[in-house]
Amino acid sequence: MVNQSSKATSDQSLGRQNVEELPQLLILHPGPIFSMHESLFEKKFSLLKAWESPESIHHFLTTHAQSTRAILCSSVTPITAEILSLLPSLCVIACENTGVELIDLMECRKRGIYVTNAGPAFSQDVADMAVGLLLAVAMRIPASDRYIRARGWSDHQCFPPRTFKLRGKHVGIVGFGNIGSEVAKRLEAFGCKISYNSRKQKPSIPYEFYPQVIDLAYNCNVLIICCALTDQTRHMINRDVLKSLGENGIIVNVGRGSIIHERELVTSLMSREIAGAGLDVFENEPNVPNELFELDNVVLTPHRGAFTEEVFSNAFKLTMANLEAFFSNKPLITAIKQYD
Repeated sequence: MVNQSSKATSDQSLGRQNVEELPQLLILHPGPIFSMHESLFEKKFSLLKAWESPESIHHFLTTHAQSTRAILCSSVTPITAEILSLLPSLCVIACENTGVELIDLMECRKRGIYVTNAGPAFSQDVADMAVGLLLAVAMRIPASDRYIRARGWSDHQCFPPRTFKLRGKHVGIVGFGNIGSEVAKRLEAFGCKISYNSRKQKPSIPYEFYPQVIDLAYNCNVLIICCALTDQTRHMINRDVLKSLGENGIIVNVGRGSIIHERELVTSLMSREIAGAGLDVFENEPNVPNELFELDNVVLTPHRGAFTEEVFSNAFKLTMANLEAFFSNKPLITAIKQYD
């Protein structure tokens, strides 16, 4: 007869052994992808949940994470040089989101640490949002909705016409990566002329390239911001660029809020130096300048360009694929270029 107590002890020991055999994955703070799929991550990795510990982050990392080779991060997780200095075995940072502006890429490069993101999982949905914002501003859809709800139509109140017809307009895309290329595909279907600005001209792209964003703005009716936030792109869209876009121009931002100088954008909108703006991102989220609330030529959304069920599922699969590739000594799926 088997001793049940001995069997239970054996099973518990085996369970601990199996957990210990799983590769460690450090999470400083949970993002939405991890939160939705935590049980699936637990099946593949031994999770180090730093945010649950009462210890300081310094003490937690020096005590528990010295052999950790992988970290999962989100858009709310800064990975600074100080954090990296506390993780001597770290080899890969897997981002469950697109942006990597909170990661010290230069320090990662010095230490030979790879960085991956889930950008391709988000591209199509963010491109849909960009086009949606453009249509909403150009056709004054939210303003029209408010007009009817306020009984303006039934009271025969005057309502201004839409900003312009989209077909035939010249659209400048700032940042021609995954998102920018998807935006271009969609706007071609509307009969728009496409030009772009990027760090480098892309020989395979048939559209006209403008090395200076101010020149792109001057020659376009619409600017759509799709690029990443870097030291070079911070406040790249300033008052001069907006003046070049002109009083009939529309700007759409689905990149990062700080790419546009927000105060100068507010000034340009209030003084009608540009016709309108569609904004899914802001410089100091979740805070939005109060002046924007009063403007009918602005459409605002709360950084939700890619919040669909399909995106969360695809981002999880891509993040997991990067981690599994790393621990299997296979090429990473979406390793980013830290510096050209």
